[in-house]
Amino acid sequence: MIAVAKARPSERAEFIKRTYAHLAGAVGAFIVVEFLLFQLGIAGWLFNLVVASRFAWLGILGGFALLGYLSSSMTAKADDVSTQYMGLGIYVVGEALIFAPLLYLAAVFSDATVIPTAAIITLAMFAGLTAIVFTTGKDFTFLGGALKIGGMVAIGLIIASVIFGFNLGVFFAFAMVAFASTAILYKTSRVMLHYSTTQYVAASLELFAAVMLLFWYVLRIVLASRR
Repeated sequence: MIAVAKARPSERAEFIKRTYAHLAGAVGAFIVVEFLLFQLGIAGWLFNLVVASRFAWLGILGGFALLGYLSSSMTAKADDVSTQYMGLGIYVVGEALIFAPLLYLAAVFSDATVIPTAAIITLAMFAGLTAIVFTTGKDFTFLGGALKIGGMVAIGLIIASVIFGFNLGVFFAFAMVAFASTAILYKTSRVMLHYSTTQYVAASLELFAAVMLLFWYVLRIVLASRR
């Protein structure tokens, strides 16, 4: 397997095209699954479940963390393309289930511009961060250590907030937007420097995870601004 950074320009261009096409496909699939969750009443049921018990939310997050680990491992290690697609598909469905309560809150209890506004802001930020990596050619993988520490701190705070029932507030959301932005820089560099030209499905999953994390906290900030 040839690393993207060492591949011929034509192979590198093809990898980039396939990776971002699969990323767009994953986002499109997320929207379709979310639409079905709303139409079938599952989104409302999940929202009521989370409202009724904060520990249900902790269980959902724990299940998603496990699902995310399994699907990303399946996608990254599998030689069979169909297995890689299965891992990506599982992750997309998992993200849709996690997002359903928050999107239900935004759609039903806020104005109609909240979700589109958050989506546009997320898209603009992702495009800008991606452009930084591609135009500067700088290696941002040195950010990996800081992301691991920051991620553990964030998880600890989220778990504590669920157990003890306190609100992390909008400042935490802004901090997590910065964290997600850093993750996009890191993962984009990592994909280009350490992935092989055949791992475009795994690369799209890496980027999709970072984009959805950014969208989650941008949406929370936009929601808070409309209250």
